[in-house]
Amino acid sequence: MLGLGEKHITALPINTDGRLREDALVEALQKSPSQPTIVILQAGDLNIGAFDDFAKLIPIAKKHGAWVHVDGAFGLWCAASPRLRHLLTGADAADSWTTDGHKWLNVPYDCGYAFVADPEAHRASLSHHASYLTHAKEARDQMDWNPEWSRRGRGFATYAALRQLGRLGVADLIERTCDHAHALVTRIGSLEGAEVVWEPQINQGLVRFHDPGQDSRQGSSAADSDAFTDRVIAEILSSGEAFFTGTTWHGRRAMRVSVCNWQTSPQDVDRVVACVDRILRATREKK
Repeated sequence: MLGLGEKHITALPINTDGRLREDALVEALQKSPSQPTIVILQAGDLNIGAFDDFAKLIPIAKKHGAWVHVDGAFGLWCAASPRLRHLLTGADAADSWTTDGHKWLNVPYDCGYAFVADPEAHRASLSHHASYLTHAKEARDQMDWNPEWSRRGRGFATYAALRQLGRLGVADLIERTCDHAHALVTRIGSLEGAEVVWEPQINQGLVRFHDPGQDSRQGSSAADSDAFTDRVIAEILSSGEAFFTGTTWHGRRAMRVSVCNWQTSPQDVDRVVACVDRILRATREKK
């Protein structure tokens, strides 16, 4: 939207936990000390739910005059959970945050929220006046704060959900779905022919499946297990028991497990695990 262009985006290396390395950030910021810079940190990435170390990284970015944005499409909601809010320690020092309501809050699709610490910077970046427009002088005009001039009342669905759930209800929703994700990944990963690639710390995790005709755990046929993983995902989808998608993590195909729906129950988890077990057993019998 801003027209920065891919050449002005620098991807920095992460550690084995999926977190941005401090030394990599320092080195990148020192290369162009006078250049306006935005440092984007993550709160719950979509594959493994990784959280950057905000308490360490944000002060580094601020020291070099960078704007710090936290992409918290999933993870910002963890602030509502007493059990998980420690993952966001230090994130309050960022300049801006974003999160989605159409994921964990279960409100209609396209509900997203942006929070900007500096209201003047927020308004200056988005406000646009034209002679044919009428602008409010007293009230807060939504055209001055977001890129859309015409939109539906997204705020109503969000208000209704938060009003109905309350603080404790949101916390329960977050923690309950995290428990379901953990159960799905660990229980499916313990089945014969399956492997836990990433055990969830929130509601995201990864599982991989191994071709029963290959000893791919020893790395002898990674390509076969990549194809077999995609095949198992397709069979799960065909069963109608669950909707999982594939992803590539560290060069290997995996099944991405993400639980957001407030209706997901322990019984649903049992059914899905049984479904995957049946698919893997049928595959072994064919071999």
